[in-house]
Amino acid sequence: MPILEDVKEYVQRATGLRRPGKKEAPDLARPRKPQTARFKDDGLIPNHPRWPLVIYRGAVDLGDGHDPAAVMEDLFEANGWGETWRDGIYDYVHYHSRIHEVLGIARGRGRVRFGGSKGRIFKLKAGDVAILPAGTGHQCLFADEDFLVVGAYPRVGTYDECTQVEDRPKALKTIPKVPVPRKDPVYGAGGQLSKLWKKPK
Repeated sequence: MPILEDVKEYVQRATGLRRPGKKEAPDLARPRKPQTARFKDDGLIPNHPRWPLVIYRGAVDLGDGHDPAAVMEDLFEANGWGETWRDGIYDYVHYHSRIHEVLGIARGRGRVRFGGSKGRIFKLKAGDVAILPAGTGHQCLFADEDFLVVGAYPRVGTYDECTQVEDRPKALKTIPKVPVPRKDPVYGAGGQLSKLWKKPK
């Protein structure tokens, strides 16, 4: 599926077909209250020491003839989150120590465990968006055949992938230093993220 989606994305970006565009994409965001969850360091997965996982349920209108993945991409990019990709979520526990991540469900359903092996399992479906602060463990436990995720990252930060105990010492130092993103990936400057992820005093 990733290769097919890469081809579709290339064609869509070249032609503009089935894309709402960055100007119209924010209009497809539906007002939703955030669902939050905090996770403790479990000895392997650090999670974030201050900031919660944020989930917006059914936050994006994926109808109206646009490609659902393109809607997510244009929405995230309109709000300053880029380096987008289309794929699933890895079936092993991992986290990012130097950057935050947003996961938008473009199609299908899946069960994802956040927070590591002692974390919580969430059922996610098309239109849902999860925003992970640096350090948050995530792992797909089940996905139907249609499950497609669009991921993106804020402008500040560096992508990395951590899975091993050896990654912890450096990760524990870098995770708290990753800055608050300038905008919520779904709702922009007026979103809840800056209130939920407050800068340390």
